[in-house]
Amino acid sequence: MTDTTDDFLSPPRESAAEQAKILAHALPYLRRYAGATIVVKYGGHAMGEEHLANMFGRDIALLKQVGMNPVVVHGGGPQINTMLKRLAIQSTFIDGLRVTDEAMVEVVEMVLAGTVNKMVAGLINKAGALAVGICGKDGGLIRARKLERTTMDPGSRIERVLDLGFVGEPEHVDVRVIHALTGAGLIPVIAPVGVGEDGQTYNINADTVAGAVAGALGASRLLMLTDVAGVLDANKQLIPEMSIADCEAGVASGMITGGMIPKVENCVDAVKRGVKGSVILDGRQPHACLLELFTEGGHGTMITA
Repeated sequence: MTDTTDDFLSPPRESAAEQAKILAHALPYLRRYAGATIVVKYGGHAMGEEHLANMFGRDIALLKQVGMNPVVVHGGGPQINTMLKRLAIQSTFIDGLRVTDEAMVEVVEMVLAGTVNKMVAGLINKAGALAVGICGKDGGLIRARKLERTTMDPGSRIERVLDLGFVGEPEHVDVRVIHALTGAGLIPVIAPVGVGEDGQTYNINADTVAGAVAGALGASRLLMLTDVAGVLDANKQLIPEMSIADCEAGVASGMITGGMIPKVENCVDAVKRGVKGSVILDGRQPHACLLELFTEGGHGTMITA
């Protein structure tokens, strides 16, 4: 077997020059984001593919090591589906939200706040940083309330209230536990589970939690890693930057449709709460976070005020 250690420590001259060029190019962005809070919503195919997951862990560790304060909020829909199937529990969705009964909310909490949460924290720890997995129930982080949705009956045109069970939305985010962790040099990894005033556990959409946490922290950036390049125009071309007004017009005109609507709405809400910029970008792209933060023009669709 050939020992490649020396090759790694002493890369070819051309490779070393290219690495130096990349580092020099990144310097202005490192200065821009020094001490900045970066909230990253992690999920989708990037979470399911091992090489992308390991790359994500290294990238988040790098952000911490160069002086930023990354905060990770993760999903886990596929992992929940796998566990529900194993337990022979039927799952239904309404408008993209999982109807969550009492038995199911226990499974959701077990998977999100347990298996997935520790897996994501482990990716970052493996890369050399110190990450701590928590959920919205820890330290009173996310006080939730039952999510209320209405829908229009297509026949009668009468609105009716949807009962999604123990699906919630953030009512208040107490960021003290996040500040305690980041102040100690740790990276918070947050599972999207909240608790009501009565102690009831609620399953919350991870995009919604990421937007609420970013807004409460006044983050410099909210990075929404998804499975598409960003917001596309009528010609299916990426829109690099949008204002709040552009987003509202895009939804009204039908240019923004389907599952992209709630992502855009969460990004807009975060910006309205004080986040300097929310970005929807493709988490399947290797080093997606680094490309967005450290290159001119970024990598996805930036939404600003």
